[in-house]
Order: sequence, then C-alpha cells, then structure tokens
Amino acid sequence: MVIRQHFDPVSSTYSYLLFDPQSRDAVLIDPVLEQHSRDAALIRELGVRLLFTLDSHCHADHVTGAWAMKQVFGCRIGLAEAYGATNVDLPLRHGMVVRFGAEALEVRATPGHTAGCLSFVSADRCVVFTGDALLVRAAGRTDFQQGSAARLFESVHTQLFSLPDDCVVYPAHDYEGRTSSTIGEERRLNPRLGGGAKLEDFVGYMDNLGLPHPKLLAVAVPANMSCGRDAPGAEPAAPGWGPVVQTYAGVLEIAPEWLARHLAEVEVVDVRSRAEFDGELGHLQGSKLLPLEELRSRMDEISACRPVVLVCQTGKRSAMGATILRKAGLSRVANLAGGLVRWRELGLPS
Repeated sequence: MVIRQHFDPVSSTYSYLLFDPQSRDAVLIDPVLEQHSRDAALIRELGVRLLFTLDSHCHADHVTGAWAMKQVFGCRIGLAEAYGATNVDLPLRHGMVVRFGAEALEVRATPGHTAGCLSFVSADRCVVFTGDALLVRAAGRTDFQQGSAARLFESVHTQLFSLPDDCVVYPAHDYEGRTSSTIGEERRLNPRLGGGAKLEDFVGYMDNLGLPHPKLLAVAVPANMSCGRDAPGAEPAAPGWGPVVQTYAGVLEIAPEWLARHLAEVEVVDVRSRAEFDGELGHLQGSKLLPLEELRSRMDEISACRPVVLVCQTGKRSAMGATILRKAGLSRVANLAGGLVRWRELGLPS
C-alpha cells in the first residue's frame, strides 16, 4: 500500500491518500476542503482511481473535502453511522472492512474525542490511522461533541494499544510537526495514556486541559454534518476563461488542444530566446517574444484585456513565467502544458 501524507497548516490536519499500486484504486482519509485543489491534482497526476473518502470523525476545526471530491471523482463518502449525517454513501460501523484493490482497511470504533470517532487499520496490522483518538504523544480533547475521557481511555487501550508494537500510528493532527509514531512508543511514552497510566490519571489530565474551543467550531461541525456539501467552495467552480488545471506543484496549466482552438482569444507570451523562437520548433501564430530574463522589466507590454498563456520548449521556463505574472497581480494566466514539444507531438500548427 502506498501512503501519501499531506498537511493543512491552518488546522494542523493530516490527510492521507492511500492506493494499491497494482489496481491504482485509492482512498483519501480526512480530506480538507481548503486543500482540495492540491489533493485533486495529485490524484490526477498519479493516475489513481479514488473510490472512497473516509473521515475519521466529524471535525470541529476544518470543513471536510469529501463532498468536493465526490463531485470531481464520483467517489463514495464514508463517515461513522453514529453521527446520522446526511450525504453519507458508506455509513461506517465497527468491524466493517473497506476494500480498494488488493488493499483493505478495518474500521475500529474509537469514541471518546467525539461519539463517532473511528480508526482505520491496514489488513496486515502494520499501519493505523487514528484520527484524533491517539495522537503522537497526546490524545484528542474530550470536552465537546459528546466527548468522554473515560470512553477514550477504553477505546485506545482496547482498540489501539492491542495492535502490534511496530504498527505505525498516523494521526489526524499534530501541532509540533511530528508526522507519525508507533503503537509501542505510545504505549510506553504517551504522557496522557501510556506508561501504565490509570483511568483516574487520564480523566484528571483531560478534565484540566483548559483549551479554548476551535475557532471554526460553529461553522465546521454543521458543514461536516452534511459531509461538506453546504460549505462555500464544496461545489466545482464555474468555468472561467478556460479549463485551467492546477498541478500538484501549484502551477496553473492549460491544455494545448484547447489553446489551438482559442489562439485568437488569448495573448500568447513566448519566454524563450530569439534563437529558439526562430528555431526548429518554431513559434505559435501571433505569439509575443518576451525572454524569461526580461519578463519582469517588460510586463507593461502584456495586455491585461485578455488571458495570458505562457509558452516555452517543455513548459518549465514558462511555468516560472506564469508564476512571475501571477505574483505581479495578473489573475488570468496559465502555462501551456508540455510546451511546444508537446504541441508538436500532437501535430498542432506552428
């Protein structure tokens, strides 16, 4: 199983893209709506088929990206049945198994942070995604959403600490930059739950945390009770000036096939040298030559009335050119995907 861990710096949330390398079937655990473009770009670039989004619980600090992913990829949404949320395609219960290709995740109920928290254990018991039940050297708070310190203590000890010592723990959050741990480490060293901690110790610790409620609590929980459907940005944005796609690297690109049909509607800026512009690959009809090293000083030569498409040999220099123009305030800018090499491979005119 391939695991890709992602981080949302605003909510300190980890999301996990898991996929079977043979079938390319995938699941996405705890997607964050604000990171939808990033996660969707990686799914496209890796060529995986997203079957499910799985939320470990109804989050209080961010809106889930589950609904947005379903609109783009047609995946099914999984969330604990205990919440009674709407738009859930796969109501999850303790003991269920979620399969994707040759891989599988066992669903374990680990309530306590909230009443519906779940953890997901790999079929070989080598990896567990613990949500907010068990964090690296910590545990999720228990003071709202039907939380219970006593219940969390039982959940962790029966459902998580029963896993092998070398089982890798992937949490839903960390606020200190820690990415993972192991069950053995947490059983021995977790200052709240490990080292032989008794129930009374844990309850006393959790009841005196004195944490303020999450800033987005009033927004996130209602939105997540509809799996993110009712949140702004959950539906795909209306088409803009063209089918611009953001890559995993954050570059906005436009397909050469589209550009070939709309050359007259955009301004094409070629950032190569004069020798390349007049060389073997040629150049696009009507394109303007502005070498990359001169782009910053000659931006006043670019029209703000039409969208701008940046072009070079393979799309690398023009990607930097697109970044320069966007940082300068031009919003309708994209890079030609694959550059003129790809353009020629497609047999498009130059």
